[in-house]
Amino acid sequence: MLDPNTHRLDWLLDDLVDRLPGVEQVVVLSADGLLMARSKSVSRDNAEHLAAIAAGMHSLARGAGNQFGKGTARQTLAELDTAFLIVTSTGSGACLALLAEEDADMAMVAFEVNVLVEQVGVALSAEPRQRAGDPWFGAPR
Repeated sequence: MLDPNTHRLDWLLDDLVDRLPGVEQVVVLSADGLLMARSKSVSRDNAEHLAAIAAGMHSLARGAGNQFGKGTARQTLAELDTAFLIVTSTGSGACLALLAEEDADMAMVAFEVNVLVEQVGVALSAEPRQRAGDPWFGAPR
């Protein structure tokens, strides 16, 4: 469920779509794949699917970094036949996922995403969820 406070992020995502040629869809998601904000260019259903896919993709990248002692995954990129999917860690517990056409300038896209994250990363964070009535769920072991 979208937090009413995240609707103010929507205009930032819309701005990325409007300013960067080839950028089609942008979402902000929690680390566990819940949709937090979306650009107007993506339907709610597709935004939720994109959030879930991006969370899984970025989780695998984080796992690789951890397994091989290479550090934190900051950005994950998938090159598809006709598009790119880029997932960028935005702050504590959140990511920004962006779908761009194959002819988009990915250097510019990555730069602009990183500028946005640097400017408003704190606003793009999500606290870990807890199970109702289970204070130990998610606690360090």
